[in-house]
Amino acid sequence: MIFFIDSANLDEIKKATDLGFVNGVTTNPSLIAKEHVSGKNSILDHYKKICELVNGEVSAEAISTKLKDIIEEGHQLAEIDNKIVVKIPIIEDGLKAIKYFSKKKIKTNCTLIFSTAQALLAAKSGATYVSPFMGRIDDYNNTPLSSMEIVSDIKTIFQNYHYSTKILAASIRSPKHIIECAKIGTDVVTASFTLLNSLIKHPLTDSGLKKFIDDYKNT
Repeated sequence: MIFFIDSANLDEIKKATDLGFVNGVTTNPSLIAKEHVSGKNSILDHYKKICELVNGEVSAEAISTKLKDIIEEGHQLAEIDNKIVVKIPIIEDGLKAIKYFSKKKIKTNCTLIFSTAQALLAAKSGATYVSPFMGRIDDYNNTPLSSMEIVSDIKTIFQNYHYSTKILAASIRSPKHIIECAKIGTDVVTASFTLLNSLIKHPLTDSGLKKFIDDYKNT
């Protein structure tokens, strides 16, 4: 399984990559705004700085909703660095743009996935990644399936038809989400730095380490 950090904060991204198990980054307009970055040139420059910090891929989101504008924006993003994956929402023009970028060999991440059907359409359009939003799915009362059931169904369908599209589980709320995704073979999980860092910790590790150190000092 590949781990991405879901952040646009340069310090967080640096800390995450220094841990050694975080391979890439996912961002979105909300995360960019949180860093008080505004204006097209400043945003593109910020993405460039993120690419300089990581060895893996960086999902950068197109905010346009019309096909022509998505394509134009996607090309601008892709030109920043070959690490960039153009993030596109699951809308009609978004699927058309994904098909276009697939033919151009530009990687895409189809975002805001809330159903198995949406993921299937994105894969058929040639998306490099699909991003089911696990936490938001579980928050939504009208969804008959849990987020884990949806991710599992997506995995089964992709295997059945040999789609090369990878599953990038997003909106991760707990370590349980990550472990359950790992158990079914989800390709990528993206989560906050706080959540990723919490995977290291366990109270028995802390108490065991303290005992080892105390015993060493008393020898």
